[in-house]
Amino acid sequence: MNRILEDIWDARDLRMDSYPLMNSPLPTIALCCLYFYGVKFLGPRLMKDKKAWEIKNVLIGYNLVQVIFSGWILFEILMGGWAGAYSFRCEPLDRSDNAMALRMANAAWWYYFSKFTEFFDTFFFIVRKKTEHVSTLHVLHHGLMPLFAWEACRFVPGGHESFGALFNTFVHVVMYTYYFLAAFGPRFQRYLWWKRHLTKFQMFQFVSVTLHSLQLAFSNECNFPVYQSMISSGFMVLFFILFMQFYFRNYKKKTALAAKSQ
Repeated sequence: MNRILEDIWDARDLRMDSYPLMNSPLPTIALCCLYFYGVKFLGPRLMKDKKAWEIKNVLIGYNLVQVIFSGWILFEILMGGWAGAYSFRCEPLDRSDNAMALRMANAAWWYYFSKFTEFFDTFFFIVRKKTEHVSTLHVLHHGLMPLFAWEACRFVPGGHESFGALFNTFVHVVMYTYYFLAAFGPRFQRYLWWKRHLTKFQMFQFVSVTLHSLQLAFSNECNFPVYQSMISSGFMVLFFILFMQFYFRNYKKKTALAAKSQ
């Protein structure tokens, strides 16, 4: 077993050795476990007998920062290759020290780091006592993404599978823009008719990334680890199923019930 673990570790991208949290998966695992414990047990218990916090200005500021942060990561991923140099059909992993490859590797680390900043989405739900939003989908999505992002950043910070990070950061720009507007309150409701379409957009993201990843399963000509495409596809299928269940439960079923009541 030790030999197998050593062989896996030897396959890491050495350029990432100097980045924080990259030299072992244990800190990331620990942070994810603390997140699960905090949002499912500790947080609700601490808030049980307390009033909901009024943090409107905090939410406005947080969501604006997330829009800017996600937009910057998106820009860096584009400039690291997807704005023109990368191929959507097959993009090998460049582990050299040229400027573009290093820019993509740096963007991969910041993408990984952004998964921890998104923990605040859940923390804010808890202190506002909106526990109905702390669903299985929400907790699994936020709690598993740092693990997935760590593995990708540690072993393949760039190349074919960075398409998933590209698409995901774009989705987050749109999503946090919605949250930013929603934080202003009821007077902005007329601008937020597209809420249900966010979930559709996220499902479209999972399907697109899966199809893009699976291209490598049918071709051995691309110098990119096929196992990474399989890992990515597995996560995308899991999230698609969870989001589809959420969509039907919260939109389709309610629409059908409303039609029956008329």
